[in-house]
Amino acid sequence: MARPRARDLTERELEVMHVFWGMEEMTAAEARDRLAAAGLDRSYPTIANLVRALEEKGFLSQVNEDRPFVYRAARSHEEVSGRLLGDLIERVFRGSRADLLYRLVEQRKLTKEERRVLEKILREDAK
Repeated sequence: MARPRARDLTERELEVMHVFWGMEEMTAAEARDRLAAAGLDRSYPTIANLVRALEEKGFLSQVNEDRPFVYRAARSHEEVSGRLLGDLIERVFRGSRADLLYRLVEQRKLTKEERRVLEKILREDAK
């Protein structure tokens, strides 16, 4: 019996999604070229299979009927990253955002930019 398709993104699918989030629309070949330019050299059949899988999972949508097929992101980076982060918080930190924050800042000293962003968030939250 075939295993049901996972609804989560694999690491390689996420690489492809990052390319689509940065562009309006593109073909699998264009996505492969952009990945290669970023140092992630994958074969065209690999990228075409990943694009097809992402469409089946609802992360990409095909926008034309003729070849070459053109795709665009069907789910935003904000939606996907929010769901993945929420899942991480639930599974790894048992729902504790405080534990996640502690782990983030204990790993290494915050940069000036990271500290500035955190302080801005805290100021806005206090309003």
